[in-house]
Amino acid sequence: MKTLSILSIAALLSAGVVQAETVNGLRTVDEFDSIADDAKRSVALFEEMFVVIESPRCLNCHPVNNVPLQGDMMQPHQPPVVRGVGDFGATGMRCSTCHGSENVSFTTGQGSIPGHEPWQLAPIEMGWVGLTAAQVCEQLKDPERNGDRTLAELHEHNAEDGLVGWGWEPGEGRTPAPGSQEIFGQLTQAWIETGAACPQM
Repeated sequence: MKTLSILSIAALLSAGVVQAETVNGLRTVDEFDSIADDAKRSVALFEEMFVVIESPRCLNCHPVNNVPLQGDMMQPHQPPVVRGVGDFGATGMRCSTCHGSENVSFTTGQGSIPGHEPWQLAPIEMGWVGLTAAQVCEQLKDPERNGDRTLAELHEHNAEDGLVGWGWEPGEGRTPAPGSQEIFGQLTQAWIETGAACPQM
């Protein structure tokens, strides 16, 4: 039996003949080592980050309007709520009215109320619903639209922030984000180290 070279495997991967091994649906950083060109590797790394970004666990809290979404089907939040001042909900109907510091299972055993401290929407300038990978990438690099973060701070946010991490421990009745926060952080760091290149618009 012939042994395939790294270049042969890379060619087969790009042709879709061989599937890269994934962790809960997310490829790890080492899966991109065969891409020699830094810019192309950087784009490929961001496209893998986008697998997480476009999951309902992220998009539900990154709407482009004032209404959060919920569930795997990304339906408008019930009961009806709005963003409110500071992204914490309207006066008298703050996010913390229902969302505590941790997930709470329903007494029926089917489903749960998500929780984390704090629980809030992403700022509207960080809305992602309906955006392409290229658009989200450019947004994440823009301090005016990423919470005034440097790339290093963006990595810290993706790799360590507890509210981001909730996406992998969302409580009963919700599909976790692909991969893990650790892998997402590693992909972010590798993307930054290879030039933080964005996919084409």
